[in-house]
Amino acid sequence: MKEGLDLSLVIPVLNEIKNLDELIDRCMKVCEALKIAYEIILVDDGSTDGSTKKILDAARANCGRLVGVILNRNYGQHPAVMAGLAQSRGQAVITLDADLQNPPEEIPKLFQKIQEGFDVVGTVRTERQDTLFRRLASFTINMAARKATGVSMHDYGCMLRAYARPVVDAMLRCHERSTFIPVLANSFAKNTVEIPVRHEGRMGESKYSFWKLINLQFDLLTTMTTFPLRLLSLIGGFFAALGLTIALLLIALRLIHGPEWAAQGVFTLFAALFFFVGAQFTAMGLMGEYIGRIYQDVRARPRYFIQQVAGAEKRIEESS
Repeated sequence: MKEGLDLSLVIPVLNEIKNLDELIDRCMKVCEALKIAYEIILVDDGSTDGSTKKILDAARANCGRLVGVILNRNYGQHPAVMAGLAQSRGQAVITLDADLQNPPEEIPKLFQKIQEGFDVVGTVRTERQDTLFRRLASFTINMAARKATGVSMHDYGCMLRAYARPVVDAMLRCHERSTFIPVLANSFAKNTVEIPVRHEGRMGESKYSFWKLINLQFDLLTTMTTFPLRLLSLIGGFFAALGLTIALLLIALRLIHGPEWAAQGVFTLFAALFFFVGAQFTAMGLMGEYIGRIYQDVRARPRYFIQQVAGAEKRIEESS
């Protein structure tokens, strides 16, 4: 177990140069007010607007308290967070977005819950400042996540969350490349809690376009569960049963009304078609089950590649 700090903040950053000064200032003020040993880890996820340089400069100016982790390209929010978790040393780890929609002033609430013994602290955004589409997307993911984990949390989409060190260490031992961190954390947590937090307007533009959000929904769904594969089998079974039912009905009606009623075998053709299409879907679903299991086992590629780490020199000296 990593030791030495009470709290680590992990913040993924992608083209947030306009927010970084305020973000760093507010986070440091909150952590200083807690009077604990802390570190702030900013993970640059392939920024192209100058955020990388600002993170490096801030890390060198606040060596030991602020760590800059620079990825060689954009990997996505969750791999970037995993890169930050791997660098963290705090007994409590809190993640939040860099766009300041997650107010840093809410951090003490989450830290207090970890101190009370909870493994995972989720949050529910009150008075959300998001578009209708973002809310609908969140609703879909939250419903799927509750089904996949069996943990009844209402807002899996909020990045402002806290994790106890044992849960973080358990997540770091998992090697799947596609990871939805809130669901992964809940799979290892014994005691979870959810608290309301404020939600502020976005500083700058959203990094998720319409199509990126659609792709994210599919990625998260396939990461969390193999239910879509099972659904394919269910659909196939339904059509096969429907085809068999139509065939039996046609046989009965032919016996009652004679061969002319069946339109010279056209209805029988439809019945056979339904049956074989259903059988194909069932077979595809079963094949998908096996392929999905193989896919889960062989995904061992690195989630990210770290190009540079700045600001960690002082803490290395202190621990040696």
